[in-house]
Amino acid sequence: MIAKITSGKNTANLIRYLYDTKKAKDHTDPHLVASWDGFAPDPGRTTGDFDATKKLLVADLDLHVKQAERLGRAPEQHVWHCSIRAAETDRHLSDEEWGDIARRAVAATGIAPEGDLDGCRWVAVRHAPDHIHIAATKVRADLRTARHWNDYLTADRELAAVEKEYGLFQVVRGNRTAAKRPTRAEQEKAKRTGHDRTARERLRTTVRTAVAAATSTEEFIHLLQDTDGVLVDVKHFPSGDVRGYTVALQGDTNSKQEPIWYSGSALSPDLSFPKIRKRLEATEQQQSQRRPNPWHQATAAAELIPHRLDHGDDAAAQAHLAAFGEALDVLPLLAPPHARSQLRRAAEAFERATRSRIQAEHQHARTLRGAVRAMVREPVPRDGTALAMFLDAAILVVIAAARWHQLRHHDQQVAAAQQTLLHLQDAYDQAVVAPLAVLAQHRPPRQVVERQILIIRQAVPAHAEQVLEDPAFSALAAVLADAERAGHDPEQLLQQAADQRVLDGARRPARVLTWRIERLSARPAPSASARAAQAQVAAQRTGPLVQSPLANLIAQPQPPQTRRR
Repeated sequence: MIAKITSGKNTANLIRYLYDTKKAKDHTDPHLVASWDGFAPDPGRTTGDFDATKKLLVADLDLHVKQAERLGRAPEQHVWHCSIRAAETDRHLSDEEWGDIARRAVAATGIAPEGDLDGCRWVAVRHAPDHIHIAATKVRADLRTARHWNDYLTADRELAAVEKEYGLFQVVRGNRTAAKRPTRAEQEKAKRTGHDRTARERLRTTVRTAVAAATSTEEFIHLLQDTDGVLVDVKHFPSGDVRGYTVALQGDTNSKQEPIWYSGSALSPDLSFPKIRKRLEATEQQQSQRRPNPWHQATAAAELIPHRLDHGDDAAAQAHLAAFGEALDVLPLLAPPHARSQLRRAAEAFERATRSRIQAEHQHARTLRGAVRAMVREPVPRDGTALAMFLDAAILVVIAAARWHQLRHHDQQVAAAQQTLLHLQDAYDQAVVAPLAVLAQHRPPRQVVERQILIIRQAVPAHAEQVLEDPAFSALAAVLADAERAGHDPEQLLQQAADQRVLDGARRPARVLTWRIERLSARPAPSASARAAQAQVAAQRTGPLVQSPLANLIAQPQPPQTRRR
């Protein structure tokens, strides 16, 4: 159920509208379902003069308003109007049920608290099967003005309880952290100008991308100023320091042909300049000359997020979600053209899941932020492996984010994460085709594959058959052979890959293992002494093992070969 609350100056105009059946064709059989005392005159059920009864109802509602006016204490906006609408899928409620809902709404909002004999006068009119209108005057019987602050939120909470008790559709509710929705006028203007999104939405995407790519507030401003079609107005303190910014789209003008400016906070709650500064100050700067592969670094950081959401504190978890949202914001810039559309939709959907009422401590996500900025500044890998690897980890992050928000009753964020998952899975399915095909072309000889099958059965016995039947098995065999030629132990790599990501929920486990081993094998192979130490630790954990023919095969030294890359 959705409540919409407004204020007005004229009680008679509101009652006239609620009982009108000529101009409003969807108004059928208007009548009262509840009132402040249960005895209010009802023009819809009167056997006498309709207009006279309507005037009588207005006079009764305005009684305390007129008294307060004589004392100079009546509020200018003395009319309180609340419409409550059920979902299209809900059953039609009876008049008695609607009456109960109306009484609960006025009690929750402070218009007529339960048991308060001096509460405001109100009536609930039903003129359609799926909704009611509550008309009230804000002056109480003691001639004080009703205390109805935050009435929308209190009404919304009460309606959420009503939905559960009556078995109605439960509306996805927010927590006042959502970006402002485009107005009807903005939407119509976008249609007239041939755009599928409003100026506000397009600017929000542009600013979010600039934040995700920038390493400082100065660079953020420069990126915006260098963006084609975007106007930027920077606000300064008297000292010269930046105080804020506003942006506009070229060609988006008002009736005076002036640009329509939006502040950062008007685009989204987390895009105000102070909040952007706070996020950028928590970005890790990579100073070393020999930096790790940023795609691998970002993937490794993303793979840790599900664990941190499950076991970390809320402030740190919120920081990781915000940083992951920035990673999604830049992916459309780095992806091949065929994947950009789905990735852009994923970023736009997850934007809602990056915010909640929990205050983020952004320093917890420095590593991922630093890796994302490095990805933007380095040449994009052409083979598509890095993108597929990151998307594989990103899908798990989104699933974990939906679970985290659900446990905290963040309904809108849960829905946003679920929508993001659909787009990411589509993008992943497209992104993996080319790199998997290239890897499959390098499938090793039959003897090597047979040995790898034995290794897989020993390393991941619970998932071995599913891995072997996966069409991506040829690619997995290729990366395992590459890793072995580079000096890695394939069985240890498989075990490590399986331990770091549970395969129980994987749709295509061979894909999962392929990208994981591809990344793990990029590290330098351990020395002979390191491998001996690892084997000793493993033996201590699992107890003495009988040496198998498979182990003998693995232990045999391999001739040195140049590793394909």
